[in-house]
Amino acid sequence: MARVAIVTGGTRGIGEAISLALKEQGRTVVANYGGNDERAKEFSDRTGIAVARWDVGDHEACIEGCEQVAKDHGDIDIVVNNAGITRDGTLHRMSWEDWNEVMRVNLGGCFNMAKACFPGMRERKWGRIVNIGSINGQAGQYGQVNYAAAKSGIHGFTKALAQEGAKFGITVNAIAPGYIDTDMVAAVPEPVLEKIVAKIPVGRLGQAEEIARGVAFLTSDNGEFVTGSTMSINGGQHMY
Repeated sequence: MARVAIVTGGTRGIGEAISLALKEQGRTVVANYGGNDERAKEFSDRTGIAVARWDVGDHEACIEGCEQVAKDHGDIDIVVNNAGITRDGTLHRMSWEDWNEVMRVNLGGCFNMAKACFPGMRERKWGRIVNIGSINGQAGQYGQVNYAAAKSGIHGFTKALAQEGAKFGITVNAIAPGYIDTDMVAAVPEPVLEKIVAKIPVGRLGQAEEIARGVAFLTSDNGEFVTGSTMSINGGQHMY
């Protein structure tokens, strides 16, 4: 029986690529999304992947949503915490609401989804959790104290939860993408984007499929000895 995987923010960009990669791997994939019903329907019709709408920053919605997915598709063995938002601005201009919303969704979503799915993984003695961090959580970024803090928090969350899950056959890892050719990056002004690409040693933006291949490995049986790790996929832009 195919293992069931949930990908949050799984209908567009990096999330879409991850959903497709896991489907190709033979998983039963459910792509969570936050609000764009039209886009989610188009994605589901095109790919044959089931979709489920809830706000990952809402704890009760995650619990209820995951319970429904389990009823409809089977026990959840794989969780990819990909959903994320930005509310950029310098600290001087950033509102508390901008800070809180990014922390609520980006970091809180990881806690909420793990809380919903980790107990079942423990019982079944198998699980894979992959949290999507960011190069900006590793190196920081001007005008993103909220986003950088949330993504950095994801990296710490990953290491701590990996220690809890190891004896139950659960691996918990993170991937820290660099600048990937998605709608989010496409919104960056061209002169700024040119400066970013100039700092990437391989000389180009990454592709969403390159992140998805990392997720496919970490969630496979081949990745069972990798846990508590942060895989940097950034074209050499940040090394440590």
